[in-house]
Amino acid sequence: MSNAGVPEGVYAERGLFVCFEGGEGAGKSTQAQALADWLGTEGHDVVLTFEPGDTGVGQKIRQIVLSPETGHLADATEALLYAADKSEHLDKIVLPALAAGNVVITDRYVDSTLAYQGAGRAIPPAELEHVARWATGDLRPHLTVLLDLEPGAGLTRVDELVAGRDRIEGEPLEFHQRVRSAFRLLAERDPAHYLVLDARDDVDAIAAAVRTRVAELLA
Repeated sequence: MSNAGVPEGVYAERGLFVCFEGGEGAGKSTQAQALADWLGTEGHDVVLTFEPGDTGVGQKIRQIVLSPETGHLADATEALLYAADKSEHLDKIVLPALAAGNVVITDRYVDSTLAYQGAGRAIPPAELEHVARWATGDLRPHLTVLLDLEPGAGLTRVDELVAGRDRIEGEPLEFHQRVRSAFRLLAERDPAHYLVLDARDDVDAIAAAVRTRVAELLA
């Protein structure tokens, strides 16, 4: 993450691009689905997607980066694999949907790379951001919803829902604490394009807050 102040970035002129970010167990998928369902009832064309893995190439990358069987990856290797997934995701799903005037909702995007591989790993933030922004043409979401949750609570939720943790979920608590701090810093840098919500709040209350902000953008 650079220190050059609020980033300018590129924003799609057609459609609406919304991203959900946050640590493990924060409820991103639940809230992304809730927003998609609501927008559908309001008559909007919606594309609900996710990273990594929502393309043919991405599925193979997801298996590599998340499977515990992969074992250790060099930090740069991991970051470049995530960047490749993002590039393919943008080309195959995000850009065509935005060009058609759809609302695109993604569960994770560039911020996850900046938080997990930048703060979580030992990659120089400026170098990593350059790669991630290059891979995505510097396209930014019109709105990023950050579901903020203390990592210990989030990992407990994960353990209650799945049989075992993936490569990233299995990192030490200190790793996830650095990730959380990075997410919060990204939101602080650009409050006009972020909505930060406490992931401990009632699911319906969170969904209502997201709807309110998205409705303002659509108006």
